[in-house]
Amino acid sequence: MDLIAQIKEKAAKNVKAIVLPEGTEERTIQAIKGIIDSKVARPILLGDEGAIKGIASKIGADISGAEIINPEKAPFFDDFVQAFYEMRKSKGVDLDKAKATMLDPLFFASMMVKMDKADGEVAGAENTTGNVLRPALQIIKTSPGISAVSGAFIMIVPNCPYGDNGVFVFADCAVTIDPTAAQLAEFAKASVGTAVDLCGMKDPKIGMLSFSTKGSASHELVDKMVQATAIAKEKFPELKVDGEFQLDAAIVPSVGSSKAPGSPVAGDCNVLIFPDIQAGNIGYKLVQRTAKAEAIGPILQGIAKPVNDLSRGCSVEDIVNVVAMTAVRS
Repeated sequence: MDLIAQIKEKAAKNVKAIVLPEGTEERTIQAIKGIIDSKVARPILLGDEGAIKGIASKIGADISGAEIINPEKAPFFDDFVQAFYEMRKSKGVDLDKAKATMLDPLFFASMMVKMDKADGEVAGAENTTGNVLRPALQIIKTSPGISAVSGAFIMIVPNCPYGDNGVFVFADCAVTIDPTAAQLAEFAKASVGTAVDLCGMKDPKIGMLSFSTKGSASHELVDKMVQATAIAKEKFPELKVDGEFQLDAAIVPSVGSSKAPGSPVAGDCNVLIFPDIQAGNIGYKLVQRTAKAEAIGPILQGIAKPVNDLSRGCSVEDIVNVVAMTAVRS
């Protein structure tokens, strides 16, 4: 059974409510049947019921299993307005602004998750990552002990003897452009959650990546990864983490034992933390294209409750899969 099938099977064992705020987006509407048929979640579409059903009829999509909520007519709309006002009044938000904001499906969806009206949120088929993240960070906020959001990719590399039988978690590849050492340590912690919850890894081992291994080069960029490693070990002592490592020292046993003798994880890492978004983004795409790897993500990490961002080029199948991943993390 492949990893996505395993995730779907896990989601179906404990069905969660996942809100999809882009209720009139055609691929999102088409994905409802797949979500229902595979029993990975109980989908909630946001928007005008007539408009959603009209589009579904036009494109021949079956949405009979979905709940449809029009934010403006929702019985808890006023409660959401009041809650948002209380959250943001120190930022200059008055009740009129709060009401206008709650009419935005992305903000309404995040409030549904915050107020336990839904277990998770999936959006991004027609919105940028920034538009998806902004309400989530204002309303749901980051997880305790986490100050920044990261975007991880699960990399499934065929015929690969490294990692967890060819499976890796790469982060951050999508969100925080130039993370601090402290944020990189947090990404390590969050990525282990992804490795365990979604990949089923029994023994996540984290490599903090650089162009240097254990002081083989001197530069402020190396210093940042050395500091990030130290912070991760101190703040999250339960983690199996070490660095700084060049990539080969992180994943190839013979190189790891040679370049980093005595390290508890060198040569055996399956969770790789990149020094910045340039390295992470280039790294995952390089592996995806040259090694014909499957890249699953980005998976948003560090938000207090599950929110995931779709690519605007996503397929219907992608939406079903991301809904399943979000449900598993709920």
